[in-house]
Amino acid sequence: MLVQEVMTSPAITLRPEDPIRRAIRTLHSHGITAAPVLGDYGELVGIVSEMDLLCGAFEPDPRVSVRRSGGPADPAPRRVGSVMSTQVTTVAEDTDAAVLVDLMVAKRVKSVPVLRDDQVVGMVSRRDLMATLAAPDDEVRRAVLDALRERFPSGPAWEVTVTDGEVELRGHAGGDLDEIAGTLARTVPGVSRVRHTPA
Repeated sequence: MLVQEVMTSPAITLRPEDPIRRAIRTLHSHGITAAPVLGDYGELVGIVSEMDLLCGAFEPDPRVSVRRSGGPADPAPRRVGSVMSTQVTTVAEDTDAAVLVDLMVAKRVKSVPVLRDDQVVGMVSRRDLMATLAAPDDEVRRAVLDALRERFPSGPAWEVTVTDGEVELRGHAGGDLDEIAGTLARTVPGVSRVRHTPA
């Protein structure tokens, strides 16, 4: 499965000059945990997460900060550009979902911008991946059968069973056809593994 098959597109984006309060409303209203930040020419300049925005949203209570430091606290930042991260982990549309998961674990990120020629074309999150894997087996089976029928309208046919996202193709078509069928099945969202069993 490729990133382009699970990503959310178009991505909800922000600008460095956006007020933090507006950015919080944007993330909250769209039910997302992070958004890419774009510059004047649509280029990716950063990413801002819920935590970044929360850290920039509250000024310290003056009653607490005066007792701690003896003076007033610094004002909280007001713009996305002052709290965003400029070190952004990105992927391309044709990145394998398994590679994406490894990257998200290694980098400890929940959401990753998807680029095509340095332009943001989508966003993929852990929630997107979970939603794909949550698809019922009968729905995944129908999608696999549709993909096989589209590629092989006049046969051959395989018996398809799906259990917890794992696809079993039963039957033998010969030549490269079995391998092609397995590759097609792997491209269906919700498929975690494919195995072929000769009849």
